[in-house]
Amino acid sequence: MNHSEISIGDITEVVTKGTTPSTYGMPFTDSGINFIKAEALNGDVTLDRNGFAFVDEKTHEKLKRSQLRVNDVLLTIAGANVGRCGYVRQNELPANTNQAVGIVRVKTDTANPRYIYYHFKNPSTFSMCQSIGGGQAAQPNINLTMLKNFKICLPELDQQNSIVKVIASYDDLIENNKRRIELLEESARQLYREWFVRFRFPGHEHIKIIDGVPEEWEKTTLGEVAITNASSHKAKELPENINYIDISSVSTGRIEFKNGMCSVDAPGRARRIAKHGDVIWSNVRPNLKAYALVMHPEESDVFSTGFTVIAGTKVPFSFLYHFVTTDSFVSHLVNHTTGASYPAVRPPDFERAELLKPTNSLLAQFHETCEPNYELISILDGQNRQLAKARDILLPKLMSGEITV
Repeated sequence: MNHSEISIGDITEVVTKGTTPSTYGMPFTDSGINFIKAEALNGDVTLDRNGFAFVDEKTHEKLKRSQLRVNDVLLTIAGANVGRCGYVRQNELPANTNQAVGIVRVKTDTANPRYIYYHFKNPSTFSMCQSIGGGQAAQPNINLTMLKNFKICLPELDQQNSIVKVIASYDDLIENNKRRIELLEESARQLYREWFVRFRFPGHEHIKIIDGVPEEWEKTTLGEVAITNASSHKAKELPENINYIDISSVSTGRIEFKNGMCSVDAPGRARRIAKHGDVIWSNVRPNLKAYALVMHPEESDVFSTGFTVIAGTKVPFSFLYHFVTTDSFVSHLVNHTTGASYPAVRPPDFERAELLKPTNSLLAQFHETCEPNYELISILDGQNRQLAKARDILLPKLMSGEITV
């Protein structure tokens, strides 16, 4: 495959970066125009909407430099995750972005924008970005001049298109599974709200509400119906090989990846054990909502002590998971954080959360309805990890010409 080396600046209309509206006294809003933060760039072609904020139309118009267009390639250029990339599609527009995000707008007669995105996603490019960005002082960053001068070995356009077609087929399968997962989880979440928030559960017409609580329901705390950090590995007693899950491995509701390693190389925080149906919740910055439901863990899965592991004792995991992921529960955690620069909560903060426990028969009925959703979600998650693994093995070989299409 013929490649010509060329700089990013030579194949782009624009190389710029976003603007943070608060710099100019313009506030974020609860809804409106998408504002894509660096946290949304998770390395997947689908931007993580948990990393979105919002601005109003007036603010969006003022921030013209950072208005995004379809097929823009995004790159984190400041912070610990320098080099993480993203790709803008029509369903995310209109949108804006902040100053930690570089915007690469490709000339489509020269290069396929999706190919340039895959170039930045290539592990070798990411490593290069990390080494350049990490060479700075306290705040790793890549300036726009550096970004424009990045060199890329670019094949002919038709070859770029062929490579994109192959890799994108994996992304499309992953995205389809993610859509199915979202629908399955939203279905269960809506049922939780209907039964346990709005009190429109089966047979509710015949149940008295006394002081705002359905008859036979119990006012209690999370610590009375669940246990935190039930088991941990002792030092030097880890399995020989482990799958380490730390906070960076977890997004909102998902374990995105596991770090395979020998136990002798494992960090000291690799201690927690989580069993099927347990919920892991990051102790640090709970407003970021780094939590996940653990389904069918492997024996070699080991979790960081940076998580609180919550196991239901008097409620099924389906109810427990929904309770500890409500906005009100997140607010409870945020309100109990300590430490200004490193706000964190402790297991007792989880346990003190007030909870309204329904009857056992209603809990069993809810679990019977929702458990199949989470079993299927677990299967789809596993498929996505395998697809991503295969894609990430194939990507550098296609980009280098080791494999031709």
